[in-house]
Amino acid sequence: MPEFEDGSEIELEEITSEKTDTESSPPDYQISTYPADYTLEVLHQKWSNGEIQIPEFQRKFVWTQTQSSRLIESFLIDLPVPAIFLYTDRNSQNYFVIDGQQRLRTVFDFFSGKFDSEKGGRRPVFKLRGISENSKFYNKSFEILPDHDKKRLKNSILRAFIVKQLDPDDDTSMYHIFERLNTGGTKLVNQEIRNCVYNGTFSKFLDDANMLDRWRAILGKPKADPRKRDVELILRFFALREVGDYKSPMKDYLSKFMRRNRDSDEEKLFALRRVFEETCNSVIDSLGEKPFHVRSGLNAAVFDAVMVAYSNWSSVIPRNIKERFDQLLEDEEFDSCTKNNTTDNRVVERRFTRASHHLFGQ
Repeated sequence: MPEFEDGSEIELEEITSEKTDTESSPPDYQISTYPADYTLEVLHQKWSNGEIQIPEFQRKFVWTQTQSSRLIESFLIDLPVPAIFLYTDRNSQNYFVIDGQQRLRTVFDFFSGKFDSEKGGRRPVFKLRGISENSKFYNKSFEILPDHDKKRLKNSILRAFIVKQLDPDDDTSMYHIFERLNTGGTKLVNQEIRNCVYNGTFSKFLDDANMLDRWRAILGKPKADPRKRDVELILRFFALREVGDYKSPMKDYLSKFMRRNRDSDEEKLFALRRVFEETCNSVIDSLGEKPFHVRSGLNAAVFDAVMVAYSNWSSVIPRNIKERFDQLLEDEEFDSCTKNNTTDNRVVERRFTRASHHLFGQ
């Protein structure tokens, strides 16, 4: 049974090496982690100033008013509350919430007086419900709490573990920390995490490019994949156009490429879009729709080698390119490179060489 009933999830051929790559262990990092005991008032000030941010890909606020009320009561009666995890962004020094979104939003909503700040329009007054009716805090909002209880709440401590990457000089560890600490609901996939960690002009560009008609025809799906696997394929295309720099694992190579380009200027993005559009047009015009569904679903290894070859030689497409493509698929070495160890350095290099040779004689 498909995970999404509208059938928008793209069909990818399952390749063992690709799956193994996505689950590979992170590289060695030097990371600083230390505890910080913030008052709820200080955390609220940081939130109001934009110094604490919720990653875009994270699930929305899902706690009920009863769950939220019990958390607030825990602070008011000095019960222990689990710590949160905050990641320090290297550039802005702002914090990304790695773990603890529901707790923080509950506190901030209670201070604001309205429950569930993510919903627009009319929202209910946040009163403490679902706790004992004998509690002195039952049915109380922050506004009507006695002054000494307001101060008690504002001065309550919520321990935060502050995580900061020291080496290497990037924020790729944040990608792995999100991956490891995500414990609720559906496990996040790599591109969902990247879109948060490396949010910027490039991530917006990828989302826009993902809706091009010719690209959707290559995928065979008119709607965007809800898990952003289609966006990851576009990222893979652009990153592997620099295949000489490729080093496995693939997931880290893609993350580093996205980080380098996260704030690309308009001129560069215009040039990239032109390359992508021309490549998609050439592929559809000469190979037809869904050309990379060579066995079952879309084969990512066939996709990357052929798309990059097309992008490099789009001005000299041979008349018999479809015949050349069919011969490429019958090439035993290329076939092996699209089934086994597909993210290995030597296999990637060989796959790209074979594709370029068969399709364009290069």
